[in-house]
Amino acid sequence: MATLQAADIADLITTTQRDLGRLRWTDLSYDLQEYVALPSILQREKVSYQSGQALQWNVMTGTSGATRDTGLYEVDNVNVADVMQTATVPWRHMTTNYAIERREIAMNRSPAQIVDLVRIRRHDAMVDLAKHMETRFWSAPTASSDNLQMYGIPYWVSWVADATGDFVGGNPSGFSSGAGGLDSSTYSQWQNFSATYTNVTSVDLVRKWRRAATFTNFRAPVAGNEYGSSARGKYGFYTNYDVIGPLEEVLESQNENLGNDIASKDGKLLFRQIPVTWVPELNSRGGDPVYGINWSVLKPGFLAGEYLREEGPAKASNQHTVFLTHVDLTMNLICHNRRANFVLAKSDPTA
Repeated sequence: MATLQAADIADLITTTQRDLGRLRWTDLSYDLQEYVALPSILQREKVSYQSGQALQWNVMTGTSGATRDTGLYEVDNVNVADVMQTATVPWRHMTTNYAIERREIAMNRSPAQIVDLVRIRRHDAMVDLAKHMETRFWSAPTASSDNLQMYGIPYWVSWVADATGDFVGGNPSGFSSGAGGLDSSTYSQWQNFSATYTNVTSVDLVRKWRRAATFTNFRAPVAGNEYGSSARGKYGFYTNYDVIGPLEEVLESQNENLGNDIASKDGKLLFRQIPVTWVPELNSRGGDPVYGINWSVLKPGFLAGEYLREEGPAKASNQHTVFLTHVDLTMNLICHNRRANFVLAKSDPTA
């Protein structure tokens, strides 16, 4: 049998990668059903940016105040104000890899064996990346000097203790210049809704959840739209099991004659007809948070061509028998309107 050369091995791996199809998270949906970020949110909500040293977008932080009452023949009062500010966040990069050894190819020469070998290694790399992304998605860097970690949900939706609930979620902890570089002490509209609760009951958490949903315009979709439709897809509630479990008990005991905010459909818990998603990653966080996210204003932004970019195989520089394939992504979360999002928690979820 002919000896396998480096070019032959690379061709075998490349051909196998093509046979496995384009890299998609749906390939891993069964194993990753307990992960929320990559398999669903990022895949569904991602937006692509063609270029730029950082992610930048415009935020309208107020109005000019040009509107007034007027009478006949009055002199015009022209009022021009700079109401548009630029928010900026840096790109963040993640990478994973998988390797095939030359002698492994020699020991698995049949096409089916080679496919299985590459599939297992590739699958392992994707699972590992999904786990890492899930951790980063539901956390935030603790200081602006951190030049590696992405700006997760708690960066944009920051918790501040407030017994009643209001727009008090200002600058993220460790970022004195503000979220996206806009200081909430200067731009008061650049704050999310935040509230403190003590118990998962109808008179505590549910009452504050109702207030938060109303204040941030989390409205139920038009009657008749089915669960999972595009109209409902831009909203989402996310929490851990220590909230969902007691919330289901509240559902069981509520009086339907009084009108219900909490409901269930096809085994899925709903609040005002919007899905409440269990995020296992939040089980390990303090404060039992409930996040209300409007995905029409909070988006994962990716650099064009760098979303799960698979590159290789190529010979490893210090291992002459190893062929390495890298999978990379460049992204960060961006937010156009912090006031459209909220967090309810017993204590600081990032502590």
